[in-house]
Order: sequence, then structure tokens, then C-alpha cells
Amino acid sequence: MMKKIKNPWADKEGYNCFGCAPDNPIGLHMQFYEDGDDVVGVWQPSTHYQGWIDILHGGIIATLVDETGAWVITRKLQTTAMTVRLNMQYRRPIMTTDKEVMVRARIAQQMRNFVTVNVEVLDSDGKTCAHGDATYCTFDHNHARQMGFTGCDLE
Repeated sequence: MMKKIKNPWADKEGYNCFGCAPDNPIGLHMQFYEDGDDVVGVWQPSTHYQGWIDILHGGIIATLVDETGAWVITRKLQTTAMTVRLNMQYRRPIMTTDKEVMVRARIAQQMRNFVTVNVEVLDSDGKTCAHGDATYCTFDHNHARQMGFTGCDLE
């Protein structure tokens, strides 16, 4: 059963993330859920983010992958991180007219403070449209606290 993840940045002054800030007027407004070992991002596409007519821009798909991967670090490892590598594979187009996109991610490998997250992007029919491997350099808990991170809980 999926449980909604509470956005730990929601009350932080200056928070305006393109991927997940609910009040960013041009942002994606992603929401995240925990489903066992996975973090699941949910997003509603629109024509504002198209590349070709009615087709979602590949850069937006990469953003969905990177953002969801970062939320895996935030929720599962209870810290913050910086993206150091993003490898994308695009398999089929995602339509901007689709009602919802689901992004499912989990930790694949952890070596010291480098964590690789496998991420899959699914259209509303459940078909895999893209896959990404995102590697992050995680920050120690003191550095994360200095950035204003105090933890990531479930609602």
C-alpha cells in the first residue's frame, strides 16, 4: 500500500524547486509516495511541457527521473544529495494528453556516499516509456542539517 511522503521543504523560506515545489508557477508539482522499497512519483503532464505536438519533452522526462531519484535519497537515507550522473534510455513517447505519469525508483547500489538509483517512467497504461540510472553524492547528516533538512516522514 502506497503512503504519501510529507514534503520536508514545504515550509522552508525560498523553496521553489522546479520538480516538487507546490507553489512554483511553472514547476512540475510532483508528489511522492512510499511503496515498500520504492519511492513513487506521480505527475500530470500538460502541453506546456511538450517537445513535439502532444509528446512530452525528453528533458522533462529526465527531470522526472532525477527528481524522483533524489526523493529516494531524501526518504530512504534521510539526507540530501547532489546529482553527479544521469543516464537515460527513452523507449516510447509519453503523450502530454496522458492523464498521469508514474515514476518508480529504488536504490540499486551504494558505495560510500555515492548512491545509484534505478528509475522507471510509466504512462497511464502502465507501459514503460523511459528508464534512468541516477547517481547521487549524498551529504552527511550535519551538512544536510545546515541546508535545513531535518527529516522526511510519511503523512
